[in-house]
Amino acid sequence: MPAPKVISVTRLVRRMKNLLEIELGELWVEGEISNIRKQASGHQYFTLKDEGGQIPCVLFKGNASKLNFELDNGMQVKLFAEASLYEARGQVQLIVRKVEQHGQGDLQRQFDELKAKLSKEGLFDQEKKKPIPTSPSKVGFITSGTSAALQDMLNILKRRAPWVQPYLYDVQVQGQGAEAGIARAVQEWNEEDSLPKVDVLIIGRGGGSIEDLWNFNEEVVARAIAASDIPVIAAVGHEIDFTIADFVADLRAPTPSAAVELAVPDGGELKHKLESYQAVLDRTVKQVLENSALKVESLRQSLTAKSPDSLLREYLLKVNASADEMEVIVSRNLEKSRTDFEALRQRLRNLHPEERLTHLKGDVGQLHQRLERAVRYQFEQQQQKLEKLSSLHRALGPDKAFSRGFSVTKNADGTILKSKEQVEKGDTLVTLLKDGE
Repeated sequence: MPAPKVISVTRLVRRMKNLLEIELGELWVEGEISNIRKQASGHQYFTLKDEGGQIPCVLFKGNASKLNFELDNGMQVKLFAEASLYEARGQVQLIVRKVEQHGQGDLQRQFDELKAKLSKEGLFDQEKKKPIPTSPSKVGFITSGTSAALQDMLNILKRRAPWVQPYLYDVQVQGQGAEAGIARAVQEWNEEDSLPKVDVLIIGRGGGSIEDLWNFNEEVVARAIAASDIPVIAAVGHEIDFTIADFVADLRAPTPSAAVELAVPDGGELKHKLESYQAVLDRTVKQVLENSALKVESLRQSLTAKSPDSLLREYLLKVNASADEMEVIVSRNLEKSRTDFEALRQRLRNLHPEERLTHLKGDVGQLHQRLERAVRYQFEQQQQKLEKLSSLHRALGPDKAFSRGFSVTKNADGTILKSKEQVEKGDTLVTLLKDGE
């Protein structure tokens, strides 16, 4: 029988923690607070219990600072928390993200019912969302004129995009009847000519309890936002707070400060991008100019090489070289003939006059034939070369160049002009064309 598998305590506790977090994750739990301990660090530790059980809870400083009421023993609460396990002690606990006081369950039901109703009507549909302008010049704020959230938004706007003009519609954002003022502000900004025309509206306030934020869960506010022709950004509470206004708005921001960052571009980033584009443009223009200069120089050299004067001069040199070569060959053959004739004459001196005469006649006849053939052959070869060069000369000569559109310009004394430097203002010029001058 195989030995049972053995694992360490650490591995066991870690597996238990993983299973717990995967199976339960984040959830809402109701109960009564007891044994609360508030640390100097800002963390709070307590037990959540009911008549049948209890579980340790920890509320860390970051989430504790968002509460607008003090936790106390005996308080009935509803927690939004993550089920986890403290490995060092093997102890199951709740890591609390949000706390609501007892009695908020009715508000949650109202929230869920209104959310379902408006969702069914299509007010949350993504295709109905209006795009937020990428470069607005005017931004409207619907919030309390004395709130810290407004000051934060204005400071960020001034830092990021000082050229954007802010406008405020001061409204009550908390308490009975505040929802009517918020809805009226949205409607008037869309309908009243007395208000400045803005590119985007930011509606919101700072954090608070569900009761504090409830005005943004009212149907009248939701329908005013949905009917707005101006794009609306909802910026209500903290990142974990969600209101009906968030779902209806064209864009939800996790905080009021984040709303401004989503609404306007960062001036520093724009400046950096413009500088980068300018550098790329400078390099591109410089490269284009350099390439164009190289092409112009290449064309200039090509035209210079193919000019009538250059082509004619090249083939005249070939004709002259062929004539010199023909003269050398003829001279060499004549010299050889004279040498042969002198040798034959010496030989004839040693013969009998009659024999010498007979040999002389024969040798002279052969010599004459050989010389005649050699001269005729060389003449034919040189004549063929001359005809080829003459043909090229005719094809590339001045007459043909004139027929292709070229011309020759001279000054008053007949000198052919090759450069603009040879001409001065007032000079008389003569241009030779195909059919005259």
